[in-house]
Amino acid sequence: SCVVFNAPPIDGLGNTGGFKLQIRDRTARGPAVLEQTTAELAGALTAQPGLVGLFSTYKANQPQLFIDIDRTKAKAAGVSIAAINQTLQVYLGSAYVNDFTAFGRNWQVTAQADTPFRMLPEDIGRLKVRNVTGEMVPLATLLTVEETSGPAVVTRYNLAPSADLSGSTLPGTSSGEAIGLVEALASRPPLGRGLLPPGLDYEWTDLSLQQMLAGNTASFVFVLGTVFVFLVLAAQYESWLLPLAVILIVPMCLLAAITGVWIAGSDNNIFTQIGLLVLVGLAAKNAILIVEFARQREADGLPRTQAVLEAAVQRLRPILMTSLAFILGVVPLLLGRGAGAEMRVALGTAVFSGMLGVTIFGIFFTPVFYSVVMWFSGNDVASGGESTT
Repeated sequence: SCVVFNAPPIDGLGNTGGFKLQIRDRTARGPAVLEQTTAELAGALTAQPGLVGLFSTYKANQPQLFIDIDRTKAKAAGVSIAAINQTLQVYLGSAYVNDFTAFGRNWQVTAQADTPFRMLPEDIGRLKVRNVTGEMVPLATLLTVEETSGPAVVTRYNLAPSADLSGSTLPGTSSGEAIGLVEALASRPPLGRGLLPPGLDYEWTDLSLQQMLAGNTASFVFVLGTVFVFLVLAAQYESWLLPLAVILIVPMCLLAAITGVWIAGSDNNIFTQIGLLVLVGLAAKNAILIVEFARQREADGLPRTQAVLEAAVQRLRPILMTSLAFILGVVPLLLGRGAGAEMRVALGTAVFSGMLGVTIFGIFFTPVFYSVVMWFSGNDVASGGESTT
């Protein structure tokens, strides 16, 4: 069979793109149960909308030979288990002996049975091992050979035998949604349907593991960025309340960005979250232009209402110029096509709609926020007082 999969988005974090998990056999249920469970989970996930390309490299039906050593007979014949294992290794596998030099080259000496004498299971019984008295004992008198099946490669994940399961998502389905679908099917009730039998569990690996470890840090990063902007403004204005006139416009900006993403039919991916973080600084920049000008005019002796209105009028042109320059600058991101266009479109949609909204809302709401905050603080800038709230 042939399986086609995407390359990993980050080199070194896994072999494939999409999501990947390991089904672990913690109670030695056996390779057959592990393979069957993995196949059933893959089939259930394939039926879920948004998930494609479910496959596993784990196969437990590879032909194998099981050699059962009769320890009682081996002890009676004076043959150690180590001697039997060494004989099987040398004849059926190979053993490095040494090197020698001939014809100007170095050659390796490897001991191994000739190919015609290690082709059939019956050939194992014809091998002989030396006992403690120096006699050669046929292995056919000490062991039995059975044909069986099992995995070609036994993999372990966190000390337990495991089977890998990988998959991809369709456009419009995020990796977080894929992880949620897997957990809804594989987790024990009441958290999920519990498709994994007792004794088996699952763990994420590769890029999915890193995403689970990181968690939903976007909210934390966004709050941290907002707090950082607030502290910088608080140090600049020497006030704890005046920066609120700037920060209060940020929710308007986010509302506009989320609305634009929803209208475009996009999702909340990492690029959208980066755009939201960028909008914090852009929204604060527009508000600072009005707040700083109003503060200076009020300090010059103008009434607060007149100072705010004059600030809105005088700062309208620079706000529109800088905002329109940015908005038009991200238009190519919205119209991006070709490889990687999904990333550019997601980022462009968030910043375009967010900046458009903050430009419209900021012109009208920032003067209101400034007036309310200054009234609440009871600070009279015209009289030369400084807020210590």
